[in-house]
Amino acid sequence: MQNQEWFNSLSIAPISSWQPVSGGDINEAYQVIADGIPYFIKVQPNQSQEYFAHERRGLQELGTVINTPTPIASGDIDHDAYLILNWLTEGPENQSALGTTVAKMHQKHHDQFGFYTNHHTKSLIKDNSWNNSWRDFYINQRLIPEVKVAQQKHRWSEWRNQHFQNMVNAFDHYYSKHPVTASLLHGDLWAGNYMFTEDGTPTLIDPDALYGDREYDLAMTTIFGGFTPDFYQAYNATYPLQDGFENRLPWYQFYYLCMHLILFGETYGPAVDNILSKY
Repeated sequence: MQNQEWFNSLSIAPISSWQPVSGGDINEAYQVIADGIPYFIKVQPNQSQEYFAHERRGLQELGTVINTPTPIASGDIDHDAYLILNWLTEGPENQSALGTTVAKMHQKHHDQFGFYTNHHTKSLIKDNSWNNSWRDFYINQRLIPEVKVAQQKHRWSEWRNQHFQNMVNAFDHYYSKHPVTASLLHGDLWAGNYMFTEDGTPTLIDPDALYGDREYDLAMTTIFGGFTPDFYQAYNATYPLQDGFENRLPWYQFYYLCMHLILFGETYGPAVDNILSKY
């Protein structure tokens, strides 16, 4: 928990008031009023300013095509990293508008897969080095590093490893014959990472941005709920999905569920095993 002296060191000072708010599952989160203007501030104790570099760059990239919070400043004070964003007030939900917005984001393309910055998580660094091959990027810059961490945490088994190898081989074989367009992705598109502003504008927050297969983003929408049929109908009307979409979801759902296995333990083991049993 920060104090008044800490807040007074921010570039938007002087601060007239501050209070903790929700949104601090991983970071501390505050609403701060400075010169009558509200701001949203994330704080990560015991980190340098580089901690928020990936999120800030992701918000800037997504913000070229859709609505996101605007990064205003970032840095560190007393070894605590912070990111200052404009304050957004929530409004009415519109799943159709959200589907159209996500499709619009996915229509921003790149000639390579990856991103400008790496993402530092509690468990590993996601290597976003640019890659001409989606097959190579997803296998060697996502799946294999993740499974190595699962092994280190003793949350892996020979059965899982055998079926994982089968899944990787199926993935590699499929995309050797089916090229992928590098789309701008949110990277962590669950229901907690979208909101609607006062006028109902769909807004994406907390990105783990990269350019990759848009089905990787959509897979996350299917895991924890929060996306209605209206979302998918509007998405498909704007940027039609390719045939067989449902059959390809599992190898992308695996990545997110395996990350939860790493972070939270065997509660997610059955979900991981259910996917691996398909291969």
